[in-house]
Amino acid sequence: MDQEVVKYIIRYFSHLMTYDEKAALQYHMYMYKSSDNEKQRKIMIEKGWIRQTIETDNLLRSGYEEFEINVAKRIVAQAPEEIFFNNCPQCGKLARTPSAQQCRYCGLNWHQNKF
Repeated sequence: MDQEVVKYIIRYFSHLMTYDEKAALQYHMYMYKSSDNEKQRKIMIEKGWIRQTIETDNLLRSGYEEFEINVAKRIVAQAPEEIFFNNCPQCGKLARTPSAQQCRYCGLNWHQNKF
């Protein structure tokens, strides 16, 4: 599974993530955003936005990219009927969003067409 597909699944089908996967994603995001500001990180921890648990540690143990790949693979395996890959009818590449109607690669516009 290439990185573009993984990011697409995480971004547009995050509602299919488990509670622990969402917590690990949030933990990583807030740790990254506060990496250069200890004061901001302390506030986020106090507010409960950054919560480190055994589950988040286990999910992120192999690194964030591996975590994303594992989540995407699990979602595809467990809920394939709920995922829609919006591929361009002309070049077959993945569109930017599930509802996009213009290809960012070849420029095809399928706004008027109902495939």
